[in-house]
Amino acid sequence: MAQVEVTNVTVSQGVRMLFSLMTPNESSFATVREVPTYVNQATPYFIGLILLEIVLGWLKTDGPRIKINDFITSLSAGMMSRLPQLVMRSLELSAYIYVWNNFRVLELPWDSAWTWWLAFLGVDMGYYWFHRFAHELNFLWVAHQVPPSSEYDNFGTIHVFYLPLALMVPPSVFAVHIQFNLLYQFWIHTELVKNLGPLEWILNTPSHHRVHHGRNPYCIDKNYAGILIIWDRMFGTFTPESDKVIYGLTHPISTFEIWTVEFLYYPYLWQRFWETEGISNKLSIIFKGPGWTPGKPRLGDIADIPQITGEEMPHDPAWSPAMQAYVFVQFMLLIDVYNNLLMYQMILSGLTALLLTAYVLLSLTSLGFLIDQRANAAELEMLRCVLIVALQRFGYIKPLVPLLAFLIEVFVLISAVYWGLQFVNQRTNRMKKQN
Repeated sequence: MAQVEVTNVTVSQGVRMLFSLMTPNESSFATVREVPTYVNQATPYFIGLILLEIVLGWLKTDGPRIKINDFITSLSAGMMSRLPQLVMRSLELSAYIYVWNNFRVLELPWDSAWTWWLAFLGVDMGYYWFHRFAHELNFLWVAHQVPPSSEYDNFGTIHVFYLPLALMVPPSVFAVHIQFNLLYQFWIHTELVKNLGPLEWILNTPSHHRVHHGRNPYCIDKNYAGILIIWDRMFGTFTPESDKVIYGLTHPISTFEIWTVEFLYYPYLWQRFWETEGISNKLSIIFKGPGWTPGKPRLGDIADIPQITGEEMPHDPAWSPAMQAYVFVQFMLLIDVYNNLLMYQMILSGLTALLLTAYVLLSLTSLGFLIDQRANAAELEMLRCVLIVALQRFGYIKPLVPLLAFLIEVFVLISAVYWGLQFVNQRTNRMKKQN
């Protein structure tokens, strides 16, 4: 088995990389191979920020609360969007490296602070234009519209916007900043931070990003920035937060089942394409905005967006605190496996990668069924728990804390028995009704 060195970041670096506060000296590398997998190593810090937000939300009497169902569904969408990396491995950088190797016109030094800052600005502006196009072109929106983790997907498309940098910026420098740009966008998904004063003029802040995720008419197609809000100010897409932001799509999806959340828009777009008359209009369905209809502006008419009454209620079906705790714990265990799968993908055997990928997909599906309270959730969760025990027994899954291995196995076994009894009870009741 090939040995691949994994460069670990320190705790200080782990915290600072979330806020794009790393310095050129500590994050400049000669080759792509030397670049740490910052995103994969950020999971503990993500969890730390999430737990901090939960605690601070509890301490504030009027503060926001993280909804377990929405939180898990959002992260699940982000997790699914990164699974193709297991097949493509490092191919997301291949186009950039190809342009660098064959068409570069200038070779900037990899260890220069000027190169580092040029890449910082270039990647951030490239992300702005990718993000804007993903909202304004329907064929990109179809993959981007899953909220709010859509910034994590479609790396193949994103890199097209960065290829001009490959004419002079070394791939190793680009590989650093593409990760920092993504990591920065995690912490701005919060309602706890209201206003950052003068920084609001320069940086993309939680306030600016709340606007981006709003479905209020004033929020539509605004604030596309990654790190710097200056691009929105320069190119006319900035608007400050004013009225209370109502989050979500203009036509919300009332489910937490991850496959529906991920792929519901595809058949809708296909149906619109075939039902629209005329080749010109069909092409407009693909290449104009999601809100476009014949006779309307390229991005659609803002008057067609459902009005905000202030009484909108998010999709939040009632479920017991015990079930919320169970799903949360299972999801945390899943994140550990998922993180190890991505971090060590290069040294895992094909069988191991396949089994763990199947486990991740089954888990995301099953937990989504539990959240949605589907009729067949008990059966699927029972099978998932049995799979966990088997994978742990045969050494495919190893807990982050080895001392907890026995307790985790007992917990999962009890869960398998519980869901098995639930499944048998449901089958018995269905048979009685049929009789």
